[in-house]
Amino acid sequence: MSPVTQIHIAIVAAVLSALSATAQNLSYGAANFYRSDNVTIWPVTFNTLYQTEVAGNLFLPDNVDPSSTSNQSALVIGHPMGAVKEQSANLYGTKMAEQGFVTLSLDLPHFGGSEGTPRQAVSPDLYSESFSAAVDYLGTLSFVDRSRIGGIGICGSGSFLISAAKIDPRFAAVATASMYDMGTVNRQGLRNAQDVEQRKEIIAAAALQRWAQLDGAEPEWAIGTPLEITNSSTVIDREFYDFYRTSRGEFTPAGGLPNTTTHRTLTTNTKFMNFYPFQDIDTISPRPLLIISGDQSHSREFSETAYERAGEPKELIWVPGAGHTDLYDRVELIPFARLDEFFRSNLGADYNEFGLEWSIRRAILLAGESGRRLHALYVKNIPLIGLKIVRKPALYIIDELTFNIVSLIRIDGPQQSLSSHFIYPLDSNIRGR
Repeated sequence: MSPVTQIHIAIVAAVLSALSATAQNLSYGAANFYRSDNVTIWPVTFNTLYQTEVAGNLFLPDNVDPSSTSNQSALVIGHPMGAVKEQSANLYGTKMAEQGFVTLSLDLPHFGGSEGTPRQAVSPDLYSESFSAAVDYLGTLSFVDRSRIGGIGICGSGSFLISAAKIDPRFAAVATASMYDMGTVNRQGLRNAQDVEQRKEIIAAAALQRWAQLDGAEPEWAIGTPLEITNSSTVIDREFYDFYRTSRGEFTPAGGLPNTTTHRTLTTNTKFMNFYPFQDIDTISPRPLLIISGDQSHSREFSETAYERAGEPKELIWVPGAGHTDLYDRVELIPFARLDEFFRSNLGADYNEFGLEWSIRRAILLAGESGRRLHALYVKNIPLIGLKIVRKPALYIIDELTFNIVSLIRIDGPQQSLSSHFIYPLDSNIRGR
């Protein structure tokens, strides 16, 4: 990175911090509450293995017929720790549905519309189970292919999704954004700022609070997003305040209180200290793992650790100039095109895009002895997202593993013949879009 770039990033970060102390910062396309005219949202509920109910939102692309058996790819999406599905997860769900995926955002147990008493309690195992329960639910839908389900975990949900995927091979591909290892951060703090003695003090305080509540005291909260910003507020406090305490991302679920959103109960928060999501993370391999973080994020250490310990195939993407909460809602920074490509390559997703004049027909071809699957696409007027191709009608042959164009037939000019290795011709009855 050049000195000029570093200076530019530092200036941007300083401006963002200054703005967040007074008002919401909607730069870089902040769009937490974005809705699409081309995606239908269905509120749903489903049960965990322990028969507790989880609330979610199912996002259906308009081209998906819920009464069909169309074998769509699907994604489970988890919200930041302390948030609810209406904060970041619904945005990711909508954006990925616009690309043709069936998506399901969920409220972690004890949060939002999901069951669990006390409210906002910490239960890492149950959080991870809710991701597997979401896969259960998606697998009951006639239009979802059970072998084509992946997941996206945002912030703390990144660690819960990884924990789930280690013991649930039904997650065919896993991605995280601004991941927090909720175990490490509660044991050691950020960058090992908390020593063992401080950890023991926190544990002792939680134990005393258990006695107090047995004697009739009111529950106490562990630290959450501050309700106001002062001159002594930290940069991290300002960052979270800007998202959770302004109109940029503030959301109070039914039955909740605005001044306690993002908080966790003091007595249960110590459960995180027994949570080790990156232990045995390499066992997710050979299923692919995509880790996304801002290069200015205060939480980047967790993405680095996960990537170091994970097996292949794995990829770590740094978003230049982005902080932690920037990847919650800033659509100009969140690499949706890369997420689309990642899941399309690894789940065999159908190509799709809305709001643009184009049509697509799709077929699966077998490439000779290799048996490699290829996508045949008829594209009109607009290039595919993520593929730098000409704006002319053409038939493109896309390798699903490398995502490269391997052949094409122009519709409006000289034609290139398909390789003789394609032993299954295009089906003339393929459904058009």
